Amino acid sequence: MDVGYLLASAATRVTGTSLRGGVTIVYRELIEALIAQAETESGLPLLRVNWYDAGSSPGGAPDGYQEQIGMLPRVKLRLGRMSPGGEQKGVDLRIGLDLATHGRNRVADVMYLVSGDDDLTEAVEEAQGHGVQVVLLAAPNAQGRSHAVSRHLQREADGIIVIDPLTIDRNVRARRTPVDAVEAATSANGNAPANGSSPAPAKDAVTASAPRPTPADFAGRKATLPALPKPVDHRLTRPPELVYSSTTGLGSVDHQGLPPDDALIDEVVRGVVDTWKKTITEAQRRTVVSERPNIPRELDKALLVDLSDRLGVYDIDERSRFVLRERFWQLLD
Repeated sequence: MDVGYLLASAATRVTGTSLRGGVTIVYRELIEALIAQAETESGLPLLRVNWYDAGSSPGGAPDGYQEQIGMLPRVKLRLGRMSPGGEQKGVDLRIGLDLATHGRNRVADVMYLVSGDDDLTEAVEEAQGHGVQVVLLAAPNAQGRSHAVSRHLQREADGIIVIDPLTIDRNVRARRTPVDAVEAATSANGNAPANGSSPAPAKDAVTASAPRPTPADFAGRKATLPALPKPVDHRLTRPPELVYSSTTGLGSVDHQGLPPDDALIDEVVRGVVDTWKKTITEAQRRTVVSERPNIPRELDKALLVDLSDRLGVYDIDERSRFVLRERFWQLLD
């Protein structure tokens, strides 16, 4: 499970932007729902979930949430690290090596890959060469179709199945502003929090209870691979296909698109800023403004990812990057 791909795609479905800080995730229920869907689709018991992410603590060590996720049954942390520039390092390599090794050792009959990264195509082929089926389990977009999956990866995989949209909608939620959270607690309890502090969350993001799909929810579905697509006439022009990269977190396509107009850039920036403002206090906003021109890493990445998503291109030209970041500061002033 490529966590960067899964959460960026889920955030895009829920908030319209890939900003991971704009959503809260009920991890336990999310993982259990994915296990239920994989077991129902395959008709086989799951061996384990490999959770691939970048360690958020120095040196690639797990943070508090990742520690709790690693303690869940049948979940194994497989962590890379973050570079000083904010790029994930070692994540896609771990996924590729595990695909090849597990295929060679025949530890499973079917492997479900939650990723859209084109760089994993050769590792998929290596696992298949040892008699193992590799099926893509893709995150849904707003229309319920697969989001940001390489066309090349789709072609080489043994099939592609879209994660049940209800799994995302129930367990990935837009984050509320701290002010809203305080007001909600005051309304419910009749008293403001002591000493002006924010109320403690009612439930932990890993252990919170939420409605979860069970194998019975998927019982009406036919546990087979999807039908083969109709042949494509490559003489016809088709729009570029977005591909998620676990190295950069950006999308990519096979060819370069045209530079975006300023209206599209403005729409992308407004989406990221509006989502981010719902998660911060005014003091936090002023702190970011005071550090201009340095945009926080997560925000800058979300701006680039979302523009890449809207354009269907990977390499955003320098002028567009400049306009994108300048518009960010204009909206914050």
